[in-house]
Amino acid sequence: MIKKRILVIFGGQSSEHIVSCMSAVNVINNIDRDTYDVLIVGITEEGHWLLVDSVEAIQDESWRDGTVQAVLSPDATEKSVIVIDGTGIEKIKVDGAFPVLHGLYGEDGTIQGLFELAKLPYVGCGVLASAVSMDKFFTKIIADRVGVRQAAYEPVMKEEIAGTEGMAEAVKRVEARFAYPVFIKPSNAGSSRGVSKAENREQLTEGLTEAARHDRKILVEETIVGHEIECAVFGNGKEPVIASGVGEVLAAAEFYDFEAKYFNAESRTVVNPELPGDSAERVRRAAVEIFKAVDGYGLARVDFFVTKDGDVVFNEINTMPGFTAISMYPMLFEAAGISKTELVGKLIGHGMKRY
Repeated sequence: MIKKRILVIFGGQSSEHIVSCMSAVNVINNIDRDTYDVLIVGITEEGHWLLVDSVEAIQDESWRDGTVQAVLSPDATEKSVIVIDGTGIEKIKVDGAFPVLHGLYGEDGTIQGLFELAKLPYVGCGVLASAVSMDKFFTKIIADRVGVRQAAYEPVMKEEIAGTEGMAEAVKRVEARFAYPVFIKPSNAGSSRGVSKAENREQLTEGLTEAARHDRKILVEETIVGHEIECAVFGNGKEPVIASGVGEVLAAAEFYDFEAKYFNAESRTVVNPELPGDSAERVRRAAVEIFKAVDGYGLARVDFFVTKDGDVVFNEINTMPGFTAISMYPMLFEAAGISKTELVGKLIGHGMKRY
């Protein structure tokens, strides 16, 4: 059997760069080498594309010191990675790509556009689904359209809060709509980067300022008290969309921010927690519905709140969820009897059917 070569791209220019590196190690280690050869390319935080020779180089971070440039050709007739070193230029053919990239410039439709130009099959959602799911503001518009309940929100633009007077007006508008506490979120940022909780006007001002460092669109949301629940989905195209069981996030911090997710050992996740009534099944149905509504393909993790009364409230969708050792997406499918190696194989196989 002639093995196909899969291009794994990781790192990237987003605030989730380090998470992408952690995810890539897990993905690469679970690619069946009897079926696929692997070509690894890392993108530094500055946007430099480098050929990476091993998983160990990712783990010890030595890949960043690499000198061999490797970029994907957009030429649809080539389907190749252009490798440039001190001796010349080489073109390495690839059959498909697995973009293990989280956040901006990886999960937002940008790299997916490059794959589309190259006519290279790839794992995960397409340009549209990636873009609208990355942008929480537009995800909310779609969720409203399909009638899924979600937290009420007030949009604030970065330009509005550039001056003292503009900030005061924005704060006034938020306070007229919501009682404290509220949550402030950049519209385009993942892993809870730039997210904060405000108990008063001073914290709201600080939170808006911090969120504006990550994006020009900001959402201020009402606080929903409940279980933080996540559900993994897979499929679409010719494959039926299936949902995993559900998992609950038990954050060590007051809410599940970036530090609590990845660097606080006391944060825990529980698979198939006890929830009120049939709320777990309603989460699974809503996850599939939202995935289809954004035209999802391949995979996504859909996040909800479940209140003590059993109400299911949509939070957000992630089209390239984490694959770290503590990430919920692979954990949920593992609980359903699908190992990481089998799951990665399914994702690559599904991506290869794209064209």
